[in-house]
Amino acid sequence: MDWFVVSPLLVAGLFFIAMLAAFIDSIAGGGGLLTVPALLSLGLSPAQALATNKVQSVGGSFSASLYFVRRKAVDLREQKLNIAMAFTGSILGALLIQHIHAELLRQVLPLLLIAIGLYFLLMPKVGEEDRHRRLHGLPFALVAGGCVGFYDGFFGPGAGSFYALAFVTLCGYNLARSTAHAKVLNFTSNLGGLLFFMFGGKVVWGTGLVMLVGAICGARLGARMVLSRGQALIRPMVVTVSAVMSAKLLYDSHGAAIAAWCHQLFA
Repeated sequence: MDWFVVSPLLVAGLFFIAMLAAFIDSIAGGGGLLTVPALLSLGLSPAQALATNKVQSVGGSFSASLYFVRRKAVDLREQKLNIAMAFTGSILGALLIQHIHAELLRQVLPLLLIAIGLYFLLMPKVGEEDRHRRLHGLPFALVAGGCVGFYDGFFGPGAGSFYALAFVTLCGYNLARSTAHAKVLNFTSNLGGLLFFMFGGKVVWGTGLVMLVGAICGARLGARMVLSRGQALIRPMVVTVSAVMSAKLLYDSHGAAIAAWCHQLFA
C-alpha cells in the first residue's frame, strides 16, 4: 500500500483538498483539519494518514517559506538558531509520541486554541505593527523553536498558530511578519516529522505526492495574500480556524457525551 493506486476522480479530489488546506495553513494554520480526515476516509491507518499528511505539509510550508524568503519577509541568517531548535524539537517529539499516549494533550489542546482565538479577537491592536521584543537568542529559540517544534512532532494540530503567536507576543512582530516567520519554522518541524515517518515506512507515497503538488499551489497563493492583505486577512482567519479546530477536537474527544447531552436537552 506504499503507493496506493487511486482513480482519476479521487486524484483530483485529493489535489484540491490539499490546495485548499495549504492556502488556509499558510495564512492561519489548521490545514490538517481537511487533509487528515480525507486521508483517513481512504482507509489509511491513523499512522499512515499522519505520515502521508506530512508529505503535503512539507510541500505547502516549503512553497510558502520560499515565497516569503524571496520577498525578503524572512532573513534565514537571523533564524538559524530557531530553525535548528525547531528541527531538533520535532524529532524528539516524533520519537516520544511512540512511547507516550497523547490523550492528555488532546484534551488540553482545544482550550489552548480557544485562548489563541480570543487573544487575537479581544486585542485588536496586537499585531498591527512591530513592538518591543521580549525574548532574544537562545531563550526565544528554545520556546518558539524547540517547544513548538516538539509539539508539532508529538501531536501537530495548530502548530502554525503557536509559532505565529510566539513571534507576535515574544518578538513583537506584526501579524504578517509573524506569519511569514512561523511558516519557515513550520516547514522545519514538518520536515523533521516526515523524516522520522519515512524511516518508519508509514508514508503512502502515491497519495502524498498528489497532495504535495496541490499543497504547493495553495500555499503560494496564500503566501501572496499574507503580504498583500496582511492583518486584515490574517486576524479573522486565525480566530475562525482556532474556533473550528477547537470545536472539532472537542467533538473528537467528547462527541458521544455531547450528542447525549444534546439529546437530553432537546428531547
